[in-house]
Amino acid sequence: MSEHKPSAIDPAALPDAVTRYLDAHRAHDTVSAVAAFTGDASVVDEGRTYEGADVIEKWLNRSASEYTYTIRLTGAQQTDGTHFIATQHLEGDFPGGVVDLHYRFTLRDGRIERLVIEP
Repeated sequence: MSEHKPSAIDPAALPDAVTRYLDAHRAHDTVSAVAAFTGDASVVDEGRTYEGADVIEKWLNRSASEYTYTIRLTGAQQTDGTHFIATQHLEGDFPGGVVDLHYRFTLRDGRIERLVIEP
């Protein structure tokens, strides 16, 4: 990971791949969300790692159907040219009902190579 400190940016300045993923995830559009990733991408969510497009697609389908929730983008940061953080506020019927999550993106060739989701 980069040694630079993240700086706040306008959420509209997030790269296209990040915006496409966030919009597709919010709309439960798994096909479009997966298309934002590289073929060998990895996602870390709830302490589990999902590697490769097929596994990421299964994770997205499961997470989209497991709970009902709303997502609102509340902030964005950039660490360097390939590392971005999107902070999202989720409310729904999952345990706790409300959470702010940091979606930490690493990009490669204009697509998401790695996504780490954590509080």
